[in-house]
Amino acid sequence: MSPQTPRQMPRQIATFAVVGVVNTGTYYGLYLLFLTRLPYLLAHVLAFLLSMIGSFFLNARFTYRTRPTWRKFLLFPLTNAANFVITTAGVYVIVDVLHAGSRFAPLLASAAAIPVTFVVSRWIMLPKADPAEEIA
Repeated sequence: MSPQTPRQMPRQIATFAVVGVVNTGTYYGLYLLFLTRLPYLLAHVLAFLLSMIGSFFLNARFTYRTRPTWRKFLLFPLTNAANFVITTAGVYVIVDVLHAGSRFAPLLASAAAIPVTFVVSRWIMLPKADPAEEIA
């Protein structure tokens, strides 16, 4: 069975969600830790980069059940490019425009980026189907 079969999609979505919760917890813990010594945007960027590395390995192993490779690792930041832009803009708007405080801003800002991240990560992490299989 190809890794891209529709039957595997519900399991991948559920596992992606669990990995996302773990990743978000890791990110948020690092963000709060860095926030004690750094400005909120720098704390956000560092926590984001470190949690992205963990996300790559967790998604490779558990979500997509694929071997991590350097190619995938180097492409994986594309999965987070939109996420990064959306969450960074969201954190800025929540903190500097809405004056809602920096403590919970990243959690609120991250919700909108989740569907985009799943679609792009699936495209990068899964091997492309054989064209002969697509016809069958």
